Amino acid sequence: MDFNKLKELGKGYVEKGKAAALNLTERGVTEAKILNNQARLAKAQRQLGALVYSLAKGGEENQPLVDKYVDAISAIEQEIDQLKATLTPAEAAKVEEESAPAVKGCPQCGAQVDDDALFCNKCGAQL
Repeated sequence: MDFNKLKELGKGYVEKGKAAALNLTERGVTEAKILNNQARLAKAQRQLGALVYSLAKGGEENQPLVDKYVDAISAIEQEIDQLKATLTPAEAAKVEEESAPAVKGCPQCGAQVDDDALFCNKCGAQL
């Protein structure tokens, strides 16, 4: 082999390495955005729960405010779904696994509930 062929071969490997590094970077950024949005989602859901609790405790009703929170939560869920659609199924499963809370089964209905849940989200049983 002459020097020019080696140079072209090396240049090809560098380009392939560069493309792979950029691809990995993009996927890492996407995974970070998903995790960030999942944290935002959990916060919005907690805020909605606190709002509903305070309204119920005070005997008040404010459906427009509740709807505003529900719409915000739906928007965050859509963002997460759009980001997950750009990943391979294996990568999406990895992100889901990393962010999934620990779950247990409800003693009354068997539905999966978070470890720190106070009530079953299916049957309402106190845990």
